[in-house]
Amino acid sequence: MTKSITQSSPTEERPFSLRAILPPLLAIIVGMIMVILDGTVVNVAIPKLVDYFSSDLKTIQWAITGYTLALAAVIPLAGWMTDRFGSKQVFLVTLTLFILGSMLCSIAQTSSQLVIFRVIQGLGGGMVAPIGMAMVFKLAPAERRGSIMGMLGIPMLLAPALGPILSGWLVEYVSWHWIFLINVPIGIVGIILGVKYLPKTEKIGKGNLDILGIILAPIAFSMLAYGVNEGGANSWSSTPAILGLSVGGVALILFIIVELRHKQPLLDLRVFRSSDFTRGIILTWVMQAALFGSMLFVPLYLQQIRAYTPLETGLILLPQALACVIGMPLGGKLFDKIGARPLAFVGLSIITVTLFLLSGITINTSLNTIMMYLALLGFGMGIAMMPLNTHVLNAAPRDLVSRVTSLTAAAQQVVVAFAVAGLTGYLTSQITVHMGALKAGSNPLTAAVLGFDDVFFLSGCIAVVGVLMSIILRKPKLSANDSSSEEGQKADAAMMMGH
Repeated sequence: MTKSITQSSPTEERPFSLRAILPPLLAIIVGMIMVILDGTVVNVAIPKLVDYFSSDLKTIQWAITGYTLALAAVIPLAGWMTDRFGSKQVFLVTLTLFILGSMLCSIAQTSSQLVIFRVIQGLGGGMVAPIGMAMVFKLAPAERRGSIMGMLGIPMLLAPALGPILSGWLVEYVSWHWIFLINVPIGIVGIILGVKYLPKTEKIGKGNLDILGIILAPIAFSMLAYGVNEGGANSWSSTPAILGLSVGGVALILFIIVELRHKQPLLDLRVFRSSDFTRGIILTWVMQAALFGSMLFVPLYLQQIRAYTPLETGLILLPQALACVIGMPLGGKLFDKIGARPLAFVGLSIITVTLFLLSGITINTSLNTIMMYLALLGFGMGIAMMPLNTHVLNAAPRDLVSRVTSLTAAAQQVVVAFAVAGLTGYLTSQITVHMGALKAGSNPLTAAVLGFDDVFFLSGCIAVVGVLMSIILRKPKLSANDSSSEEGQKADAAMMMGH
């Protein structure tokens, strides 16, 4: 009997050792890195895609907008799907769908096909991160969760840094098709590791699926994004803009009504009853909208105006990602000591000043100056991002914390889609305005540069709103029962960083 006890003890401890959870952790990391990479590689390839498909920026940007809206549509389904079918099964199926979408993107013959295939890719990729994070939480015991999440965080931060460089190299020296095809071997490795090492999970039950929510959410978000794009590019009084905003607005109102009345809503909107949560999440949205003034348009400026190659563009963008990697852990450590408000204020102030500096660039602005601006932008984002995400989680009512991650992740993708659609439309219209104002014989690139400057200035104005909002942030009041869940909430904040 003594012998059996001594033998069972190591067996019980083995799942909690790093060696025991490394294989399933690796399977999850491979899947998540693939999706995160795909969120950054397309930005650098956009000029090439515009030329290849003989299309325009307004059309090709829907390859990004459609992808992000598809991500937003399926993220809230992650919880219900895992309860119904098991997290391992759903993780492997969504990974397979993502690989299929990637293969289809690589063989797209028209810009319309590319947008449709990107939507398929997004439908697969949307659930990979939420389900992967949930499985990591189940694999890691509470006392080791911080270190395990740290391991997961490193590749999640490195992926956005390496994405533009990898994309630039593939577009320049191989073919744009490979920015999608590269997902196939990586995904197959992830599936093999997942089948072999991911633990089987129990199915909780069928649950009560919010069918109306599933129908109304994509209609609302996609039509609003379409209306914003048409309004920014053409006229807010044009028929497409009015139609998109009207249909999207009605669908959004119906969606909110349905979610508030449903017993198991797709997105639990009751969290907005907390004023601290509402302030925090709106401030996060403002920051994300402002940041897309650089994430998408700096690569376009570098390639279309300065004629840098895709690989050179990826390398130029590297300081921004590295500065973010430096700023993010610093912001996380300072958050424990001083809270979110001063960090959000400082981070957003840096972002605001940098965007206004970017709004003054010309055809001849030195490369070192641009890279310095990008590093400042990345550092400001890193300082503010994690404290704001953690603040949002801490501000949510305790009984709704489990629903917050899906809500924030889905909302982030919608905000990104709106930012891409709106700012792309604005860039197109401003370039047209400046072209009309050019004197005969002037360099047409001057009009394009002024259009980019206008986009950066508008992004800076959005960031100013964020700076002002950060002043009214306050530390959420935690009850005595909340301390036990504090560690889990901080770890959850990593997921809210999005793709």
